[in-house]
Parts: sequence; structure tokens; C-alpha cells
Amino acid sequence: MLNDLSLENILFLDIETVPAYPDFNAVPDKFQKLWEKKAAKLKYLGEDLTPDQLYPQAGIYAEFGKIICVSCGFMNGNEVRMKSFYGDDEKILLEEFALMLTKHYNTSQSLLCGHNGKEFDFPYLARRMLINGIVLPSILDLAGKKPWEIRHLDTLELWKFGDYKHYTSLELLAAIFDIPTPKDDINGSEVAKVYWEDKDLERIAIYCQKDVLTTLQLFRRYQGLPLVKEELVVFS
Repeated sequence: MLNDLSLENILFLDIETVPAYPDFNAVPDKFQKLWEKKAAKLKYLGEDLTPDQLYPQAGIYAEFGKIICVSCGFMNGNEVRMKSFYGDDEKILLEEFALMLTKHYNTSQSLLCGHNGKEFDFPYLARRMLINGIVLPSILDLAGKKPWEIRHLDTLELWKFGDYKHYTSLELLAAIFDIPTPKDDINGSEVAKVYWEDKDLERIAIYCQKDVLTTLQLFRRYQGLPLVKEELVVFS
């Protein structure tokens, strides 16, 4: 089945998210109270920390975080074309990304692919677009669609082979398939610090692009194809 898919129809993507505010003290009172309720549930699940201490985790929840970077890549002949949408203004970057999806990934052949994309990236994007008043591109709008009409792929789900309790990181799969590691600088747990304290969006965008390229290379391995050579990766 995978070998029947054209890589040129697939947009590989990854997002980077951070808490909406630099620390818990900066959160408006209304949302502090709501985060305290969320933190109470996290404590019930075994996180024995205060709401303040748990706030660095807020970025993984679309209701308490924001997107600072969307990186994507696709095959164009033998080349990989890479592009990132990033910035402090979440609405602007999401509007630009949504416009690209609507213009170029709006057919029945179009597909999105991410690692754990179905559980994280795709729903997070849709939620933050709605929060920002952005009309969902068709490929992200799942309302009323039958399962076979949803044009989403997930390299984590493909690796599970139906074993839904199993989780394998992109870093581990890259090692297994001899793909250059994307984790040679920062990792996901450091993104909020690099954003709020170091104010280094460029570094985050580069990190995000590496994850996208690794996901694309992993998909090629799933298809039994060779890796794309470094000199054939084009950044725009």
C-alpha cells in the first residue's frame, strides 16, 4: 500500500509549541485558575508538582500553549523542498500555513504526514487555527468525514502495525534505520527555554526542519527507498 503512494503528494510536517506565557506568574488570572484545575488532574496522574512547577508542560496543550513554528517538506523530483513558518505572532504564521495548504494541498490525492501527527501535530494545528479565527483548510477539517476520507499519515502509527500501546520515538527509529539523527542540538523539552529565554527562533526552526526531514527519510525507508542525499535538500 505505501509503495502506491507518490511522495510528491505528501506534505511532511512538524510543529514546535511553547506555553502561551513565559511563566505561570505572567498568565492572566482566569487562565491561572484553569491551569490549576488542569494541574490537579496531572497530579492525580502522578505528577506531584505545583501548578507553577507544572506550567512548563503547558505548551503541549493547545488550550494553554501556542505554535511558534511549522516546518514542512515535500519531494520535488529527486529533491526535498523545505519551508518553515515561524514567528512570535501565531496568527500570522498559521494564516500563511493555512493559505499554502488551501492552495497546494486541497485535492483527493493530497496527504499530510508527521511522526505522531495524528495524536499531536494535526489536532493541535486545527485547534489553534480555530482559536485564532482561521478557517480550517479542508485537509485539516475532519468534521463529517469517513475514516477513509481523512488524508493523514503517521510514521508512528505505521510502525505500530496495530500495536496501539507501543510508542517509538523518531530519534529511535532514525537510529534503527540509519538515518542521521535530528537531535544533534536541542530537544523538545528545551524549546520553551530557547524561545522565551534565549529568544532564538531561528535555532528552533532549524531543529523543526530536521525533524521533518527525518520523518520524510523514515517514510522512504518504509517504502524501501534510499535516503535523499544531503545536497538534494533545498531550504526556502
